[in-house]
Amino acid sequence: MSRDFDVIVIGAGAAGMMCAAVAGQRGRRVLLLDHANKPGKKILISGGGRCNFTNLHCEPDNFLSENSHFCKSALAQYTQYNFIEMIDRHSIAWHEKTLGQLFCDGSAREIVAMLLAECEGGGVDIRLGCTVANISNADGFRAETDKGIFTGVSLVLATGSLSIPKMGATGFAHRIAKDFGLGLTDIRPALVPLTFRAEALEMMKPLSGVSLECQAVCNEAVFREGMLLTHRGLSGPAILQISSYWREGDAIMLDIAPAHDAAEQLLIAKRERGRVEPKTALGEILPRRLADAFAVELPAKRMADLPDKALRTLGNRLNGWILHPSGTEGYAKAEVTLGGIDTDGLNAKTMEAKTVPGLYAIGEAVDVTGWLGGYNFQWAWSSGWVAGMNA
Repeated sequence: MSRDFDVIVIGAGAAGMMCAAVAGQRGRRVLLLDHANKPGKKILISGGGRCNFTNLHCEPDNFLSENSHFCKSALAQYTQYNFIEMIDRHSIAWHEKTLGQLFCDGSAREIVAMLLAECEGGGVDIRLGCTVANISNADGFRAETDKGIFTGVSLVLATGSLSIPKMGATGFAHRIAKDFGLGLTDIRPALVPLTFRAEALEMMKPLSGVSLECQAVCNEAVFREGMLLTHRGLSGPAILQISSYWREGDAIMLDIAPAHDAAEQLLIAKRERGRVEPKTALGEILPRRLADAFAVELPAKRMADLPDKALRTLGNRLNGWILHPSGTEGYAKAEVTLGGIDTDGLNAKTMEAKTVPGLYAIGEAVDVTGWLGGYNFQWAWSSGWVAGMNA
């Protein structure tokens, strides 16, 4: 029986467009479907509108998965340098920001335009505003949509996961995977702000907007980047990173003065400049508003009047502040979703389901989650390329 298409890709995000373009340029007849009215919506908002499209330091160790080895093959087959080569071929200017993070000099729209041009080069048939109601598999895949029924030899799940539902994120890929007998791992928001209750939140609320460098530690994961206090708790790169490792009931430890031995610096201030106020001495270590907040724990007008023990206690707290988050801000604020389609059911070299020939799963839908800083886009490019070469 003839099929309308060789490959049906569901999801016109980063992974889906990459997969469709690669498959199309191999000579496959490709249909790319998405329920949104525009492709690449998460690309467009990423990196402040400039798209942190990859990271120079991308390695398997930068990813979380129940099978830490699964991502190795795809990342090796299509590396960050392969994607940079595509960027350069399309004359998109870019720069390195910090920690190997690469951004467009201009707009994230350039990345979407590049991917659409690659799809056009492969003759990909793109249908937007097309909602898929059901998928079945009997002598080929059959996708029933509100715009008609399409059939294909292969089908690729590239619809992402639950993060940022206001942009159309759903659990569609997970539902279809389960329908075809694939397992799911535990799923939770990742790269997400942490929330607090009680005393911790009472302190944080008045300090909303204060940012500083910190070192965040949780379950042996350590990140030294920026932190932001909010009216609900903590955010900023260091907190988003550590959130992927945090679980309910866990404590996190923050060094909010990572460039200082805070206790020693406070003791030196007492010996050498005993007349200064505690908030002044703390202001040499912390942002002013935060220094004022911690200064209330030193009830004296002059540093000289404070006992060494009190200074050591506060200094050690600044270098090792133990906090117990109450939760996260959820999928609405999560940059990605941790967990997804169990990789035990997928071939790491092709992204094809082991028990359902012709079915592929890529990108955020799969249980592979990267760090903040371009890693999740690289997983989208790598997994999409691999599926595109095999579907």
